[in-house]
Amino acid sequence: MCGFFKKGDVFGYHHYHSNCHEVLGIMYGSATLHIGGDSGQEVKVHAGDVIVLPAGTGHKRLNASADFQVVGAYPGGMSYDLKTGRPDERPHALCDIQKVPFPDLDPVYGTHGPLVDEWKMDGG
Repeated sequence: MCGFFKKGDVFGYHHYHSNCHEVLGIMYGSATLHIGGDSGQEVKVHAGDVIVLPAGTGHKRLNASADFQVVGAYPGGMSYDLKTGRPDERPHALCDIQKVPFPDLDPVYGTHGPLVDEWKMDGG
């Protein structure tokens, strides 16, 4: 499912990916992230947490411990694009977001995980 991984940090500015969903696995440390763009919410994360971000979901790091490290994974080995919400990029990005296929597997539990069922119940 997730053939492309990137180890590192979460950018400290709002950004999103219009061409793929993203899974963040918190490897070390802790942080406060802002999920959902300007009108989103703060989420505290710790080592062992997993966050699934559907394509188009804005996110940024607000603060982090010195040892904070994440791994990002992208379904099907996709390379992600990087969007920041500029008005000129938004119309094209919205079209791209609608083309992103629904994930076949839960990124943590595989074929028997709750993500697929929960996402479908939510209209995904």
